[in-house]
Amino acid sequence: MTLTSTIPTRTSVARRQRRSGVPGSTLIAAEVLVPILLLVVWWVTSANSTNTFFPPLQTILTRLIELAQVPAFWTDVTSSLGNLALSFALASVLGVLLGAALGLIQPLAWFVGPTLHFFRAIPPVALVPIFVSLIGFGNETRILSITLAALFPVLISTIDGIKGAEPTLEMVSRVYRFGPIDRLFSVTLPAASPRILSGMQVSLMTAFVVMIASEMLGSSKGLGAATLLAQQSFAIADMWAGILTLGVLGYAATALIVLFRRRVLRWYIASQQQEKRS
Repeated sequence: MTLTSTIPTRTSVARRQRRSGVPGSTLIAAEVLVPILLLVVWWVTSANSTNTFFPPLQTILTRLIELAQVPAFWTDVTSSLGNLALSFALASVLGVLLGAALGLIQPLAWFVGPTLHFFRAIPPVALVPIFVSLIGFGNETRILSITLAALFPVLISTIDGIKGAEPTLEMVSRVYRFGPIDRLFSVTLPAASPRILSGMQVSLMTAFVVMIASEMLGSSKGLGAATLLAQQSFAIADMWAGILTLGVLGYAATALIVLFRRRVLRWYIASQQQEKRS
């Protein structure tokens, strides 16, 4: 059973979105063209560079193509993306579950709140050396560091989303006699989903930063380790190729989470736009 009487259906909202003429294609084109424009500017400004530490973009791209033909390069890419995906998935699941518990059980929130805000205030990158010294340089250390850093944005946004939900939905769910599980998954979490997905977007970028930092501390695998090794070996073109690859992967990851958020929250985005026009 769903609250169709109080929540607009996705079909009706989608129809209103189409009628509103939102320039989605224009936004997508801008998101694609702006990075291309920046690369063009980089190409032009660095074309005649003689600075050892700022080689021409053409040299960097040539070296990147050469590195892409080496299996070790793809091993580093796979290692980094694997750790990122696993840690982000763990942080998202744990953040939503713990956030729902803390948002719904007030005594638990009072008890855990001070500790939660204490660890939240610590910069995520600062935790990496601590885990390395306690656990070692294994892959488990990197996954733990990334997961813990990415946990807090999802956790906090879930708590805020649940506490900020409309009281009317809670009352209506009681009228329909929803059980605790049905109420959580049919009413509470959907109502909090805009804030949860916003927190996941922030969480992904935090995870990406900590992924690079964790690979630069004693790791022999990953793009972060390869980029640091190139910098220490004065292989400047390799270093810039690694930085460019990390930038492309970060941009692609952000684009995917944004597309996922728009897909899941089509009903919410369309209803917000309709409210602004009414």
